[in-house]
Amino acid sequence: MGENDDAAPVCDSAITLAFSVLGKRWNGMILSVLGTGVATFVGLRKAVSGISDTVLAERLLELAEAELVTRAVVEGPPVTVRYELTPAGQELVPMISQLGTWAKRNLAKPAVPAEQGAR
Repeated sequence: MGENDDAAPVCDSAITLAFSVLGKRWNGMILSVLGTGVATFVGLRKAVSGISDTVLAERLLELAEAELVTRAVVEGPPVTVRYELTPAGQELVPMISQLGTWAKRNLAKPAVPAEQGAR
């Protein structure tokens, strides 16, 4: 790649704003799961392997504050909390899918042992 001395600064750009939400660990996975339909907290926890309850709750709150996810309490018994993408969140689903396809093609390459890569 060549140098681009005329590149516009991105510190205040829309891309920076987008990645301030989407770049947080787990958010893309949560949005991807919700892209398949409505989910409960337990369903999300099972679908997003490795996330803790505390972090999942924090991320869902952040995504709701960004107006990408809605939270609805369904009276029981038992009382259930359901999460669903907003129209803005639904707009992201194809982009997240494309990003995953790109990552598989470009980032999911076999690791080269350090001693082989240094030769």
